[in-house]
Amino acid sequence: MSAILSADDLNDFINPGIACIKPVETLPKQQPDLNANPYEVTTEDKVNAATAPPAQISLTDCLACSGCVTSAEAVLVSLQSHSEVLDTLDRCTELRLPPVQNITTNGADDISEDTGMDEKIFVASVSPQTRASLAATYNVSEREAGHMISQLLSGPYGLRSGGKQGSGFQWVVDTNVMREVALVAAAEEAQLALDTPKGELKKPVLTSACPGWICYAEKTHPHILPHLSKLKSPQALTGTLIKSVLARKFGVPPEKVWHMAVMPCFDKKLEASRGELTSHTWHGQDGEAVRDVDCVITARELLMLAESRNVSFPCLPRTPVSKTFAPPFPESTINRFLFGRQRGQKRKREGTDIDAGTSGGYLYHILKTQQTQRPGSSIHVHRGRNADVSEYSVTSAEGELIFKAARYYGFRNIQNLVRRLKPAKASRMPGAARKPAGARKPATSAAGANAEEGEYAYVEVMACPGGCTNGGGQIKVGDIATFRQVGGTGIENGSVDQEMLPAQREWLARVDEAYWSAEIDDLDTAGEDGLVDIDDDSLGSRCEAGDDADVVDGIDRRRVKRLMEHWSNITDIELDKLVRTTYRAIVSDVGKSKGEGNEMEKVSALAVAAGGGW
Repeated sequence: MSAILSADDLNDFINPGIACIKPVETLPKQQPDLNANPYEVTTEDKVNAATAPPAQISLTDCLACSGCVTSAEAVLVSLQSHSEVLDTLDRCTELRLPPVQNITTNGADDISEDTGMDEKIFVASVSPQTRASLAATYNVSEREAGHMISQLLSGPYGLRSGGKQGSGFQWVVDTNVMREVALVAAAEEAQLALDTPKGELKKPVLTSACPGWICYAEKTHPHILPHLSKLKSPQALTGTLIKSVLARKFGVPPEKVWHMAVMPCFDKKLEASRGELTSHTWHGQDGEAVRDVDCVITARELLMLAESRNVSFPCLPRTPVSKTFAPPFPESTINRFLFGRQRGQKRKREGTDIDAGTSGGYLYHILKTQQTQRPGSSIHVHRGRNADVSEYSVTSAEGELIFKAARYYGFRNIQNLVRRLKPAKASRMPGAARKPAGARKPATSAAGANAEEGEYAYVEVMACPGGCTNGGGQIKVGDIATFRQVGGTGIENGSVDQEMLPAQREWLARVDEAYWSAEIDDLDTAGEDGLVDIDDDSLGSRCEAGDDADVVDGIDRRRVKRLMEHWSNITDIELDKLVRTTYRAIVSDVGKSKGEGNEMEKVSALAVAAGGGW
């Protein structure tokens, strides 16, 4: 999406787009006037004068849309917005878990007694790109911006200070933590695709964490689907972890847990609404499916959330929230993984800013993993025709190509990628053999490397040019003055200092700098949270040097793998159901008779108008 929308942008009647996949006959129909004279001639002006009833299009319908972008955006934002967050907080009281020592761990305990009121456990997850956007807006560090967000959502001076119920979020999770799970699993997946070239996942493996890219692929290029990574995004992983552990271990129904994600992109609202990311995938098919992520808002909507409660965001404390308002997660191992690191383990990025990127570092972690597994190898970068296309290769000490990958950001570059992966059509000439897939690729790739170097094994694909820090929900340079005025800072003599309004490119550079400067400090959490650990180092949380060490880019892969195994064990759910998802081709039937095939031309310029996203 290119800009924020609100409920005020909705029209009373939404006309279905020319390629809308929602069947027209399911829309509300006008009823005939029974009192009308059947012999009266009906003129055109009388027909047009009739008021059409409002269209009923749900967010799930928008997921299957092939062209109604503008209407879908308006409906989408009206269903997932800061207003929805406020309505839920005002409608529901907080469901507080009993003290940790009173919760047993043998089976599911009924700790959610029916009090006759609508009770929820409120959980929020925040992306690093959102923190970077707010840090640049208010001239604070990324860490301070994270504390301010936690104070708004959980602290006594934030949302809890107002509202009908005084409700707030019990836990605020940094999605960087679950991103480590996604990165380690992605490296394993890429290696599996290398080892089994004819397996379920085809080379190159394409990232699936960008929902705008996924929707585009499902609607316009079904031949891409076998290449998509089957891993859930950090947003989805966080929701699945919180809800599955509370449901299966502590007996809290999934519908009692309300998970809100703060993301840089409006398309994350689409991801949260996917039918594949619900409790039916891990909790069984009984009952109504509950989404792993109930609501997604953006950085801009987060500030609107504060404004709606008369909270000055920049005046919030820049320190961590007291444990009185942010109690530990009831499962000790999960709590330590989500909220604390033992002294001696410091997560620090090893690579340069440009190499890691601003979209989670999937490609960079996989490259570093390949290099670590092959001592003496090196990583080489070949810059493409623009800043959003790059090609990477891992070569041995002897110069032999080991691994080849690429990065494609922005839909203009993505279209070049999908053309290269499109299977060639069989020749209609008698006796002609089918050309192999990719035969029409030029001799030189978009990144400038020779085709002789081999095919890609992995490609990091993101819809927005520049990556996720440039998402449609981020604070734009034109919004800075407004948000600083609302916050009460940057005002001199009634006007905002013009030095605070940089050019858009300079502004994005500031946001990127805030993102790259982030790091996780040492936290000595042992004994602070009141939890009894069976094993202080049960996840291998100390990064020990030695031959058996498996640390890549500051991530202890052994610790992450043990967490995944522990997660599966305590919930008694197969790991694949927890961390993997599926995709499906979406075909429009609009304008076809029931006997026709599915050769209707797809709408392929979905997000080009905005240069990325929707």
